[in-house]
Amino acid sequence: MFLLQLLIVLLLVVAAVVTLVLQARSDRFQAARDRSLAAAQTFAHSPGLVATLHGPDPSKVLQPLTEAARKEAGVDFIVVMNRDGIRYTHPRPELIGKHFIGTIAPSQAGHVTIESVHGPLGEEVQAVVPVEDDHSNVVGLVSSGLKVSSVSSAVDRQLPLVLAAGGAALALATGGAALVSRRLRRQTHGLGPSEMTRMYEHHDAVLHAVREGVVIVGGDGRILLANDEARRLLDLPPDVEGQPVTGLGIDPRMAELLASRRVANDEVLPVGDRLLAVNNRPTDRRGGPPGSVATLRDSTELRALAGRAEAARERLKLLYDASVAIGTTLDVQRTAEELTQVASPRFTDYATVDLAEPVLRGDEPRMVGAGSEAPELRRVALSGARDDHPLYRAGEVHRFAAPTPQATGFVSGKAILVPDLSASAGWRTQDIERTQEILDYGFHSLITVPLKARGVLMGIANFWRTEGSDTFEEDDLSLAEELAARAAVCIDNARRFTREHAMAVTLQHSLLPRGLPEQNALDIAYRYLPAQAGVGGDWFDVIPLPGARVAMVVGDVVGHGLHAAATMGRLRTAVQNFSALDLPPDELLGHLDELVGRIDQESAGTDEEAAIAGATCLYAIYDPATGVCAMARAGHPLPALVHPDGSVEFPELPAGPPLGLGGLPFEAGELQLAEGSSLVLYTDGLVEDRKRDIDAGLAILRDTLSRAGRTPEETCDAVISALLPARQRDDIALLVARTRLLPADRSAEWELPSDPAVVSRARADVTQQLSDWGMDEAAFTTELILSELITNAIRHASGPVRVRLLRDRALICEVADGSSTSPHLRYAAAEDEGGRGLFLVAQLAERWGTRYTPEGKVIWAEQPLP
Repeated sequence: MFLLQLLIVLLLVVAAVVTLVLQARSDRFQAARDRSLAAAQTFAHSPGLVATLHGPDPSKVLQPLTEAARKEAGVDFIVVMNRDGIRYTHPRPELIGKHFIGTIAPSQAGHVTIESVHGPLGEEVQAVVPVEDDHSNVVGLVSSGLKVSSVSSAVDRQLPLVLAAGGAALALATGGAALVSRRLRRQTHGLGPSEMTRMYEHHDAVLHAVREGVVIVGGDGRILLANDEARRLLDLPPDVEGQPVTGLGIDPRMAELLASRRVANDEVLPVGDRLLAVNNRPTDRRGGPPGSVATLRDSTELRALAGRAEAARERLKLLYDASVAIGTTLDVQRTAEELTQVASPRFTDYATVDLAEPVLRGDEPRMVGAGSEAPELRRVALSGARDDHPLYRAGEVHRFAAPTPQATGFVSGKAILVPDLSASAGWRTQDIERTQEILDYGFHSLITVPLKARGVLMGIANFWRTEGSDTFEEDDLSLAEELAARAAVCIDNARRFTREHAMAVTLQHSLLPRGLPEQNALDIAYRYLPAQAGVGGDWFDVIPLPGARVAMVVGDVVGHGLHAAATMGRLRTAVQNFSALDLPPDELLGHLDELVGRIDQESAGTDEEAAIAGATCLYAIYDPATGVCAMARAGHPLPALVHPDGSVEFPELPAGPPLGLGGLPFEAGELQLAEGSSLVLYTDGLVEDRKRDIDAGLAILRDTLSRAGRTPEETCDAVISALLPARQRDDIALLVARTRLLPADRSAEWELPSDPAVVSRARADVTQQLSDWGMDEAAFTTELILSELITNAIRHASGPVRVRLLRDRALICEVADGSSTSPHLRYAAAEDEGGRGLFLVAQLAERWGTRYTPEGKVIWAEQPLP
């Protein structure tokens, strides 16, 4: 009753305090809401605000006004922002120009928004009010806010009084309850007959129900009480009460201890075929009656129970260790080895794991059923005390015969216990000589458990015990099944990962270049290293272009897996297609950016395909005739340029945004490269790692490249050796290109006036040049091609015409003029006077095309060398 009264009073006090605190919090929020809304509405309707928002510098005009208004209104901030939530004002000037934190969508539609947020100043109640012009159009937003902690409440002043009153009430209740309890104890000092009888019966029932023997001996050495357990342990007669301890015929040492009243703590004494643990205490140490009380426990049963408990604890510890040690990697063979290493020697002397061949490749094995025989299995893991055993070795392929426990367990999907191998006839059918060697070696007991997970039967685990170890029992079978079940799930996870990884790697390799194209402009070497944890979206390409030029591209799609690899393939194909149009690098990246944006729009409406998280790209075109390399990049790391003397620089190229952002143009830069220079293109996985930032990686790259005279292959080897991390988490693409210049005697160039009379002179000059090159047999075809191209340029363009003849892997004829219009191939009608020249060029040349330049266009045609 005393505690109940205290609890009731305490609950009343707590309820009152909680009610006041909640009321105070509600009052604070309401006050903060009202003050914030009033300040925001007042400032939003202030005259001249709309004109200021349309002014050139709203922040300069509004910042001092909002600060003055904030101080007058007693709020924490008044923020003026544009329709998109970009701040013009803020008490913290560094936040001006940043996006407003809060909900503004309703206010953009003309409504007032009030909410509680965690803003830059803490927990606030803020109001957002639209600013409307004369036509009720929302031209801006005004937000005012106040920290809840800044608003005081009347409850704060009342709380001490409530607490004091509650404390006084609690003290009065405590004193009153104490007085009442004291009086009750005095009044109930003696108990009545019925109460005493009930108490005795209760104590007697408890005494005889416990599993410990209790013997109470009086000061005269006679037994006053012995419960049922004590009678059983000491074999006492039913009428033992009142008899002397020494006359009961029990063990003399036990009788001496019970009668001596000395203190004993878990003293073990033999009584018949039992070992009893005895605790003895005198009863007169605190003024009680003379005598002693002893408790008896049968330690024989306790020791057996302790042994079983220890065995159970060891099994639980083994299962826990197995859950930690098995499945640390997604490698099938390593997971099987972890199972055998956990089981041996703690559970078994030897442990083996046999898996079907398809599992090692990541595939599902052929399903087996009743009447089927076990498939061929490969032993992938074996662990044991010694290595001179006769079991199948790791790596061996075998098929268990139908009567063997392994085959029976595999086909049935159930674990099988063989307590005595020598008595198992079916086990001997596998290989009579080998099984006899196994028996002679000392193997005597076996448990075989199929490895099955998610309905897929992958193999079997075998647990063997040899001479000197106990025979397997039924309890061991359940432990073996639990170990195998945990390992089977991990092996199946590894199998699935192997399958997915193999599919992704196959897809990735099919999308990457199979080799380098033939060209004379660059000496090129490359390295592509996929990430260890999964394939990614890095790619590279080398694309020959007209005019003996070569395009190089390196890109990176953010993320890993099939989606990243597939996206990489789409982008690489797009780059090849755009390159066929002979676009400048900046225009090509612009088209690629639009393509990525369209891909994201298409995937936004479906749940099956994820959007491209980000992609970077660097595209370069090298012209060996001039030594000029034009490059543009979209969020990609800068290339490294190694000069012929071994000096290294990272040329500053205009930095474009990553692909897919849209709305921003790309810029191209040009580099004049000396012959023998090396251009190094790479992805961020080469220079950046979790344990190394990109600046440190670039420094290592610079030091590694600072050596003259290396071939591209040697450069690739040196860079990979210096920068490859111990555990590669990202793809690495590396492209090293050493420049060549087209020899001067392999090109010829003429500038012709816009006069039809110069066509014959141009034919003569070209014929002479081909004769100097020893290509007289190509003169007639070349004359026809150039005649048509020069005639078209003179007829349809203005200004001088430039003619260039290049001898590379093909004979290239180029005619440049100042017009941006391109001729089109068509079939001329019978009555048409023109339209056949370009058709003739297309028939004579191996390929032809047009590329645009800042000055106009170039029409080119290629012929195979004679």
